[in-house]
Amino acid sequence: MGWESGIQLKVLVTDKVDEKLLNRLRSMGMVIDYKPGIQRDELLKLIDGYHILVVRSRTKVDREVIDRGTSLKIIARAGVGLDNIDVEYALKRGLVIINSPNAATYSAAELTLTLMLMLARNVHLHIFDVKNGKWSKGAYEGVELRGKTLGIVGFGRIGRAVARYAEALGMRVLATDIIDVSRYANELGVKLVSLSELLELSDVITLHVALTKDTYHMINDDRLRLIKDGAMIVNTSRGEVIDTRALLNHLDRLWGVGLDVLEHEPPREDWEFKLIQHPKVIVTPHIGAETVEAQGRIVEELVANIQDALERVRNHG
Repeated sequence: MGWESGIQLKVLVTDKVDEKLLNRLRSMGMVIDYKPGIQRDELLKLIDGYHILVVRSRTKVDREVIDRGTSLKIIARAGVGLDNIDVEYALKRGLVIINSPNAATYSAAELTLTLMLMLARNVHLHIFDVKNGKWSKGAYEGVELRGKTLGIVGFGRIGRAVARYAEALGMRVLATDIIDVSRYANELGVKLVSLSELLELSDVITLHVALTKDTYHMINDDRLRLIKDGAMIVNTSRGEVIDTRALLNHLDRLWGVGLDVLEHEPPREDWEFKLIQHPKVIVTPHIGAETVEAQGRIVEELVANIQDALERVRNHG
């Protein structure tokens, strides 16, 4: 696993990242090959010989990629989620996995709030009408978020940031999580409930969970049936957390749905295109971390974590 300290490290970057990250890594004496959008077959041909692989959410780093990367020491995820990396197998192979879990917290939370507000006031419908020559004042009556109950599924960094914003709007906040988050809930005045209770009681439901075998399609048809008529759902976590094909069958009774993520990105199934075209649905192309500030923090956090990982590998390899 280790290497001599004098070796020049080769880094393959397979997704679009901030130019500052590339420059910082070069300043550390690394050789950078920047190939955003590289296809899988080319990745499999190229990966051997690189010490560090830097990806975002697009590149799938599975067992085959890891096995082909015989010189790999570090897999660095420029962002939060690790569901596109076979972490268990990589760790078994002795690789170091790093990410930047704090960088996009506020950007993702603000996007969640944006989608909530747009749905509440039907902003997307008004924009469409005005751009198409229709002055739609009075066509779509909205609702206030003040006084509504927000249910937060996943009370981690992003969920807690959303709770703070919701409090400022005068919303009552419920939350649920698989781990003990009572300390944070008490600090923020948030009531912890079961997932079923949250779905039944909430006017707005937001999702902030990692994608695991336990959270895949956690919002399925049975759980969608628990959600009250006229409620809103906002998902800025991972598309596969919701069974979106089942979601189609519930749209008529819901107020609206805001999705920054889909089960396939870009969409490819007929039911995904039906969802996107539905007037009650707002879809954005996975832009939770797409802000100047979040990308800047990703650079700083990832570089620091890479430096720390290099020290660990050199000292204990």
